[in-house]
Amino acid sequence: MTNAAHRLLWTIIALLLVAVGGAALAAGHGALPGADARAVVLSAGLLERWRMAAPWSTLAAAVGGVLLALAGQRLLAREVRRPAGTLRGTLSHPGRRPGRTRLATDVLTDALVRDLTGNPGVRRARVVLTGEPPRPDVWIRVDLTADAATAGVREHVRAAVRRFAATTDCQPAHLDVTAHIEPVRP
Repeated sequence: MTNAAHRLLWTIIALLLVAVGGAALAAGHGALPGADARAVVLSAGLLERWRMAAPWSTLAAAVGGVLLALAGQRLLAREVRRPAGTLRGTLSHPGRRPGRTRLATDVLTDALVRDLTGNPGVRRARVVLTGEPPRPDVWIRVDLTADAATAGVREHVRAAVRRFAATTDCQPAHLDVTAHIEPVRP
């Protein structure tokens, strides 16, 4: 599912929930035509029909609840996964001779993180690769110490990315580096 489709789905779900809540609120205050604010939520006729359909009505409600729970779990699982388009599994390059070179993307990102944290001014680093293997997008976040020399860290990051590109034979199509400087502690 694309990001746009995912946003559209969550927007539709949100609008439906707001509409149902607004209708229930309006009915509770008697603002809807034909709705009495003092009326019970479930009429006697509806309760009688529910009891007449037992045990099938209870089974239908249970099955509906399970299906809604599974749909919600699936939506939440998609929401918390890695960013869309993140390289997973292996990075594969055709060789000059018959065969392919395969590298696990987690190994590549971990190696770049270790390279980035080799500078004393970099406290932590996080790397995400997205896009296609020959020209992936590289997203880097570095947390710097308060006394880090930004010019030195900038050159260190450039050198690490150059080493990454030379090692993997992947020139980044897009490089996004975010630096967060930790505040000075008294």
